[in-house]
Amino acid sequence: MADRLQDQTSYKIRRQEIINSIALEAERRPLLASGLWFHDDVRNNFYYASYLFTAAVDDTLELPFDKEEAKRKAEAVMLETVLLQNRQPGTELYGHWPLGLNPQPREAPPHELPVEIMGSLMVWFCKQYSTQFSAGLRIAFHTAIGHVYRSGFFRKPVTTFGHHEAKYTAAKLIFGNFFEDDELLEDGLRSLDITLAHIREKGMPEYGSLPWFWHWVQAFTCAWELETDSGIKHTLGEMLDYLWNERSQWYLQGAWAGAHSRGWPHDVPADGNVLQDYVQFGDFKLPAEMPRTEYAGFLFYEAPEQGRSNALNREAAVEVKKQTEKVVAGDPDRQPPLHSYAYITEDYAAGGMWERVEEFDNEQLRWAYSLPVGAAEGVNRLYFFHPGQGYNAGDPRHQSPYMEVLYHKNTVISLFPVPEGEATAIVGVLPKGEWIKQPSALFGYAGNVYFAVYLSHGYELLERPDYLEVISAGMPGGVVVEALSVSQAAELGISGLDEFAAAAAQRAPKFGAGEILSAEYSSLISKAHLQLSTDNGLTEVKAEINSKPVSFDSYSV
Repeated sequence: MADRLQDQTSYKIRRQEIINSIALEAERRPLLASGLWFHDDVRNNFYYASYLFTAAVDDTLELPFDKEEAKRKAEAVMLETVLLQNRQPGTELYGHWPLGLNPQPREAPPHELPVEIMGSLMVWFCKQYSTQFSAGLRIAFHTAIGHVYRSGFFRKPVTTFGHHEAKYTAAKLIFGNFFEDDELLEDGLRSLDITLAHIREKGMPEYGSLPWFWHWVQAFTCAWELETDSGIKHTLGEMLDYLWNERSQWYLQGAWAGAHSRGWPHDVPADGNVLQDYVQFGDFKLPAEMPRTEYAGFLFYEAPEQGRSNALNREAAVEVKKQTEKVVAGDPDRQPPLHSYAYITEDYAAGGMWERVEEFDNEQLRWAYSLPVGAAEGVNRLYFFHPGQGYNAGDPRHQSPYMEVLYHKNTVISLFPVPEGEATAIVGVLPKGEWIKQPSALFGYAGNVYFAVYLSHGYELLERPDYLEVISAGMPGGVVVEALSVSQAAELGISGLDEFAAAAAQRAPKFGAGEILSAEYSSLISKAHLQLSTDNGLTEVKAEINSKPVSFDSYSV
């Protein structure tokens, strides 16, 4: 019981830390001519105003600014934001807000996205603080919430089990509860049951989807906190248990190991959107940059004890082997299963998705090594890819389909069967640290981890602000990477980067080119013999560990 109380106190302290930090930033930030702080995304005004208002009305806080003035500023921004809603019944996107606000916020057209999460959060904030609103803000909030309810944006069936539908489901429950709409509540509970049953049976189609996983968490936590029916609240708790267990499996001190179906620039190449993790786990320092605040400082649901304990205790290395299925809207046929792998130690993680998937905006991050957040300066990942649709130099996302992979514990092999007519260069991301360059290899030390990077071709190394970029032309070809923590290296009698580089240089992989593209490597740690090969027509891929084909029999939902 004492430990539980201590945990609850720690959660509250971390949430308060976020509230204070964002409130200070909001109070310092000058307003634009529009009376808002942001024109890039209307929701950011709502979030910052929420934090500033909360801090200003908290009598227990001592803050370096005038609280009454801060409250007025927060209310002014909140009111201006709320009044940007389309309040004309019968018009397109009635009840919605604009997303981008340039050049004139009051002339910006409504957009379908902001209300999905902001509408529900407005109900939560109104429930918590409306007694401290000015009369004008209170009226504006209740009026806006009424417009959202009557817009019925959430009255949609569950078909793809993605983050949009998760927010619709939560909104059905929240607005059904708020307006005592039993029919809407029943629809919300039915959608919740369908969604939970699907992801339990087949996994989340949006595997490692960032930042959208956090919209699942916030939407259902918001509904859980507002729900008064014990039965519905219990089912919402089951959903949140599932989500936090899912997060815990891939967790390493703020990092999200393995593959991602989506990744925005604040999630790839670095794990930058970490506030929800910070509150829940608290085993890394709160970063100065908070690129996506949302309601991380307000909403909270405690993760299941076993999952949280496993996530926080990585002394023993673990392998995570998960299976999931994509869902294609309008296609009733069952999609082939996908297989996701991660090897997680206390100092690093490695892994990814075995299969290439064409995700929305082509944002799949196929594989990566991850360091704990804050372990290295800047980016905490290492990975390679062949650029595809949507790629721009300096933004290491958007991969092409031309990659085959083999994962085994601390080692990743990638082959790039790039066809004629395509750009031949691959791109690599390295964390900043100490690196020894050789003609076709890089041996490095970053964040208490040694990395051996072997390339089939030469390369160029560029220094970006937060990471090192490797460009290797001449594909088809391949890359082999092996990672060792300092403690793993010590067990092999290796001390220091020079000794590691000398040992790694003697174990360079064998790359094969021609009609069959191949890579063969023996792991420094596991001693496993790894072989990956593909014909350049991409019709046959062979992945073998100790001469045995890779099997997915041990992968499960």
